[in-house]
Amino acid sequence: MTTIEKTTDEVLQLAATHFKVPREQLKADDDFFKTLGINSLQALDLLTRLEQHFHIELPDYELQGVSDFRTLAERIQSRL
Repeated sequence: MTTIEKTTDEVLQLAATHFKVPREQLKADDDFFKTLGINSLQALDLLTRLEQHFHIELPDYELQGVSDFRTLAERIQSRL
């Protein structure tokens, strides 16, 4: 079983790779909209990539109000 720490690290690594920023610049509690400077469409693109990576589906209602990497990883972890 995957730990929340591993899931969080994978989320941060995928976000860093996707948006071409150094992984070291991203922290679990960062607001991904502010830290990455992205809009909602770019966030949806990232979510699609995360769903494919983890082989899960995240319902929209579980993602409402989620804007930090840690909470996103927790929602993903609950589906694994």
